[in-house]
This record gives sequence, structure tokens and C-alpha cells, in this order.
Amino acid sequence: MDVFERARAMILSPAAEWRRIEPEPGDVGFLFSNYAAFLAAIPPVCAFLRHGAFGWGPRLHHVHHGFFASLFGGIVHYLATFVALYIMAVVVDGLAPNFSTQKNPQNALKLVVYSMTPAWVAGVFVLVPGLGFLRLLALLYAVYVFWLGLPILMKAPPDRTFGYALATVVSAVILSIVLSAFVGPIV
Repeated sequence: MDVFERARAMILSPAAEWRRIEPEPGDVGFLFSNYAAFLAAIPPVCAFLRHGAFGWGPRLHHVHHGFFASLFGGIVHYLATFVALYIMAVVVDGLAPNFSTQKNPQNALKLVVYSMTPAWVAGVFVLVPGLGFLRLLALLYAVYVFWLGLPILMKAPPDRTFGYALATVVSAVILSIVLSAFVGPIV
């Protein structure tokens, strides 16, 4: 799999790409090491460069966080991403029977991992102060990409897709808050 080609397709033509992804295996090791490992590194690497190497704070004010503190923070956040991906895949799979779909852990993992593509790629905007709103737009687009993949990978009926997506997004927000409470103090 060409990571960059898959990422481009997930951003530019997600509906068609979900159909190509559906028959592929959803092995945790493969998805994490051959796809997520590369793209999930973009936000923490860019944050490290901005804070640790360049020392840029909000509005380009010089706020040097220290090389090792920024490096450690980036590594912790990078590793927490994989924990969050796995937990969210378990949640998506666990919610399946509530929305008239069958459980499929591999497809749930593919759905969670690949739908994060726009948010990860938008991590480059961490480098430029004032462009945080573009990361928010990319995150909203990632939710849309997830919604497009839900009926294809999890076989969600059209009348249940919105509720399934909404329950997943609420779960993701809660997970994000919980992980931030644990990871935030470490960094």
C-alpha cells in the first residue's frame, strides 16, 4: 500500500476509497505500522518543531518549551494516538448491534484509522500560528469521511447511519477528554 496515495484518496475521494478498502484485511499490526505510524506522526512532529525547535508560541511570540520537554510531549501524544485509535475501534464495534449492524472488529479498525487521515494531514498547520481553524475544519471533514465509510464498512442501514456516527463522535469526544486528563499532566 502506498501511504501517500491512500491518504490523497481518503481526502479527495473518500467514498470511492472506502469501497477499495472494504475487502482489504484490517489487521491491527498492519494498519498501525503501515499507515497510522506515518500519518499520526505529522501533528506531534510539527508541534515539536514549532515549540521545541523554533520556540514559537501563539502569534509567533517566542516561547521556548525546551527541546527534551517538547520531544517527550510529542512522543507521549504520538503513543496516545494509537491507544485512542484502538479504543475507538472497540467502541465502534461495540456499538454495532445497537444500530442494526453486525460486529466486525477489523472493519471498525479500518474505519477509525483511515477516517483520521484528514485530521492527521492537517497537522502541518500546527507549524503556522493562527491556522488552528484549518485543523478544526479538517477534523470536521474527518467526521464526514467516517460517516461515508460507516455504511460501507460496518454495513449500517441508511436510516441508522446518522445515529451511529453521532454516538461514535460523542464517544470520541469523551475519550479525548479522558486521555487529555491522563496525558496532559505527563507532558
